[in-house]
Amino acid sequence: MPKNVVISIDAMGGDAGPSIVVDGVEMLARTCGDESLKILLHGDKAVVEPLLANSPAAARLCELRHTDTHVSMTDKPSHAIRKARGSSMWNAIEAVKTGEAHACVSAGNTGALMVLSKVLLHMAPNAHRPVIAASWPTVKGAAVVLDIGANVECPPSQLVEFAIMGEAFYTALHGKTSPSIGLLNVGTEDLKGNAIVREADALIRAADLGLNYQGFIEGDGISLGAADVVVTDGFTGNVALKTAEGTAKLAAEFLRQSLKRSPLTMLGALLARSAFKELKSRMDPRKFNGGVFLGLGGVVVKSHGGTDGFGFYNAVQVALNMARSDYAQSIAINLEKLANSIAAAEADTLEGTKA
Repeated sequence: MPKNVVISIDAMGGDAGPSIVVDGVEMLARTCGDESLKILLHGDKAVVEPLLANSPAAARLCELRHTDTHVSMTDKPSHAIRKARGSSMWNAIEAVKTGEAHACVSAGNTGALMVLSKVLLHMAPNAHRPVIAASWPTVKGAAVVLDIGANVECPPSQLVEFAIMGEAFYTALHGKTSPSIGLLNVGTEDLKGNAIVREADALIRAADLGLNYQGFIEGDGISLGAADVVVTDGFTGNVALKTAEGTAKLAAEFLRQSLKRSPLTMLGALLARSAFKELKSRMDPRKFNGGVFLGLGGVVVKSHGGTDGFGFYNAVQVALNMARSDYAQSIAINLEKLANSIAAAEADTLEGTKA
């Protein structure tokens, strides 16, 4: 765990660009009061410097690294990688690669950020694909769901890797040791689901990883807090995420319409205003902003591109928690155990074939 933490930030990413980044860093500087924290801010000096002039707390934390190029939100990853060298996104990630920074944060183009992160940081030992993990509000607080979009198809061993990384991520973010882990499925019974999830279930039980594995959970179990860490492939995870977002918006609109239906319901809404304010706060997506690319040889946090300063502040908090944790060491032990378990099983299978 580093004594002095350095966070490297792509100041030019996101729909609103540097304004929300500087706002977020200003909030961080005002709340953390941590002299051991330093921010490397990569962006166009002509744009970022005036914003820092109006944000004195952020200015004290930041070292501005000038570059007048950036990856746009519309660039295809294949195009971005050809022109990204020297851009704000590239430089922010490269600071993690060289060891100058402990984590990188960007609200920029997700595909480009993923590709550049993999090119510059490579994969962690015994990890095979990067995975996007994000926090999800539940009735018990928050869960971590992974993958939410990076890997559309996953073999069983990949899902077990996700479980290992998700456990360490949850501990880093929420401070809970031995969080519960569930494998998302169409039912909780052993025979439910396709061959991939059933094989993943068998592998995670046989690999002796010391995980607090609870078995299968269904989709409604995510929000009900059936497990602290929910493991699934990127296709299913992304569909679940977008469905939950849509359902939340639908419920909010139904509630708004119902409360405005008559003078009596409007009076009831006024009387319950404090309860509605608390509900809005608990479901505020900005509080859960900051998806992490796990499995890389360094920490990269992806902020939602359309967030505001408060949302970006929370994404940087995720990066801080990761930087101050022993996440990398935690996953290294279990990823090696998993690799050894798979190798032993393959050797037994080969030996049986020869016999």
